[in-house]
Amino acid sequence: MFVKSKMTANPFTISPDQTIPEANEIMAQHGVRRLPVIKNGKLVGIVSKEDIAQASPSKATSLSVGEINYLLAKTKISKVMTKDPISIQSGALLEEAAILMRDHHVSILPVVDNGKLVGIITESNIFDSFIELLGFREPGTRLTIEADDAPGIMSNLTSIIGNYGANISHVAVYRGANGKSAVVIGINSLNTAEIEKSIEGQGFKILYKLQND
Repeated sequence: MFVKSKMTANPFTISPDQTIPEANEIMAQHGVRRLPVIKNGKLVGIVSKEDIAQASPSKATSLSVGEINYLLAKTKISKVMTKDPISIQSGALLEEAAILMRDHHVSILPVVDNGKLVGIITESNIFDSFIELLGFREPGTRLTIEADDAPGIMSNLTSIIGNYGANISHVAVYRGANGKSAVVIGINSLNTAEIEKSIEGQGFKILYKLQND
């Protein structure tokens, strides 16, 4: 799955010369927590609610409300934004986005193609894709099966299921220790009792079963 299929296209943006109150207004109006910062058509930073909170006076300050508002109104986004953020292209894989977020400890990536901001992708987008990829919310049965990590095992499992005319909707493999793997198979049926018997009859162990109707 590609970044372009899950990103938020044409995100709301702000200029580095705009102020904190303007950023707060845009975020509140559109229900977003982060804004890419654009100057002369180029991505130069990203600003979040957390950045603004850190730049705002503490609640323990002796300043009056009027003084605080005055200071914030004079503070430009360029002073509080994260400069030159890590970005990704829309044609990259979601796995690449996830690795970049993890390695750089960020929860959002601007999506840039040919120097132009075309979208943003967040941790929530990655989580949603993971849920969709594994079919957690789709009707049917998900079997988690312990299997040897060896050639031909997947073919054997799919043949057993195919013999019952069931359709495999999702497959994931989690490699473990001692030459064993947990194979998660999504089947488009709630009537899997006979399939389960056949799987176990072939020497596999069913570790977990989840059904959605």
